[in-house]
Formats: sequence, C-alpha cells, structure tokens
Amino acid sequence: MASVQKNVCASGHGEGKAGAPAPPVPEAGLTGSADLMQAYSDLRERFQRTTNALGSAAHDLKTPLAILNGYVELLQSEKLGPLNVRQREVLGDMQASGKRLQQFIQDFLTYSALETGGLKMQFSEGNLNECLSEVCRLWSTRFQAKGLALYFLANDKLPGFPFDSPKLERVISNLLENSFKFIPQGGTVWLHAEPYMWERRAAAQPAAGERRTQDTSQPNSVKVSVSDTGPGIPAEFHQEVFDDFFRLPGTENQEGMGLGLAIVRRLVQGMGGKVWVESDPGAGCKFSFLIPFKPSPNPAGKGRNR
Repeated sequence: MASVQKNVCASGHGEGKAGAPAPPVPEAGLTGSADLMQAYSDLRERFQRTTNALGSAAHDLKTPLAILNGYVELLQSEKLGPLNVRQREVLGDMQASGKRLQQFIQDFLTYSALETGGLKMQFSEGNLNECLSEVCRLWSTRFQAKGLALYFLANDKLPGFPFDSPKLERVISNLLENSFKFIPQGGTVWLHAEPYMWERRAAAQPAAGERRTQDTSQPNSVKVSVSDTGPGIPAEFHQEVFDDFFRLPGTENQEGMGLGLAIVRRLVQGMGGKVWVESDPGAGCKFSFLIPFKPSPNPAGKGRNR
C-alpha cells in the first residue's frame, strides 16, 4: 500500500503585533501520523474481512460445482442412455468449463488462506526429481493437445531435503500454466532444477580482515527454472507480474484472475525462498525460484521479493 505523507508548514510571521511570538502550532504532524496509522489499520481490517468473505463464498461454491461435474461425468459415461455426437460435444464443453471454474475457486481459496495466514508449510524429507516428474506427467497431456513440447530431465546431483511437496507442486503447476496460456502452438517449455549456492547478504558487512564463516563451497539451496518460447514480458513489469490480481496490458481477455504468480510468490516465500523472472519482449520468459535445503524457522509469506 502506498504511503501518504503530510507536510506541515509554519509561517515565520505571526499575525498581530510586530515581533510578537507566533502562536503555538498544534502538533499536526503527530496527529496526522496517528490518523494515517488508524486509516491503515481500518483499511487492513476491511481487506481481511473482504478476503475472508470471498474465501467463504468460494468454499461454498465447491460442493455444488462438484455435484454438477459429477452429473456431467455420469452423462458422459452413457449409463443413463446413449449420446449423439452433438450431445457429447456439449458435455465436453460443460466439463471443460467446470474444470476452469474449479481452478478459479481453488486459486482464490489458496490466496485467501495465504493472505490470512491460514495455510501453513509442512516440511518433510523428499525427492525433488520425483516431485517435478509427477507435475510434468500431469501436464503432459494438455501440452500435447495444444501442440506444445514440455521437457524435464532429472538431475542426479540434487540431494534429498525437507520441503512441502504439495505446495511445491502447486508452484510448478502455476508456472507451467502461465507458460501454457501465453506461448503459441509449436512452442517449447523447459523445466530444470539444480543445486545452487545462495549467498544471502548480511545486513552488516564484515569488518576488514574478518574471515567469512559461511561455507561457499557447497550448495545450500535448489534453483528451479521454467523457461518458455513465449512472447516475453517487458522489463517494467518484471516485479508487478507477481502482484495480486495483476494482468499484463493486452492480456485482459485471458482466463484467470491474475493470482497464479501471486500465489507462486507467497508459497515460495513461505518456504524461505525467492522468485524472479528474466525476460525480454519476443524472447520468451524464464521464471526461477530458490528454495533453501534447510527451511527458515520464520519465513516471510507476504510482501515483495527481497
């Protein structure tokens, strides 16, 4: 939220007798700061109530939507009678629309839980190659149907380490979906993971002659990248694409609510990592994120990347 600053100016000449001291100026600066903090607190509370209300509404939509999708699948099975070609086409469209709506609802539920602190990380020792392979398997059919190539080669140098597998799968899935939506037919997407030495900068620089205590000879994190041959993102939007409900100019007609990358940012930060994009218009995109091998005890889940 953009901050507002009130400037208080006091004249050097008071009204009335010449040389008379100016009347005391009220502590307008302090009052303004208090008002500003109260306004921010009220706005934040209102935002939390709205987020909770919309999250509850999205949750209430899950059951009737699941029932509708179940009836569509029942009709498609022809257990209630044979279907002609046109009926199959209509049911296929209904099923696709139901799945899209289901994804929108799930996106908002995830966003609401992250925003209100209701989604906690559950770290357990895992194999990242297996996690990434499973996500690719789930997406391969959709990529093939659109005429897109999806490549992933397991990296034997990746060690086992504790991470939240379902949430990491969600991060990869959102990044793959982002590429899927924007790259044209015949395009290519690469998924890659490698050990990485993440050198975090301390707030205070070490004194002259002080030896570094951090071991830079061994990787301390994993770097995962999703690269594509899509249209790319202008440099001025490289930070904004991770904002809530942000849509690139000219993509307003694309499906989704602009939450996919915002959820990626929050989930990665919740695992103690960071995410960024490298891209130029017409040269594709490369989204990368870092996840430490040792989870941070108090990871940040909100705010911009640091």
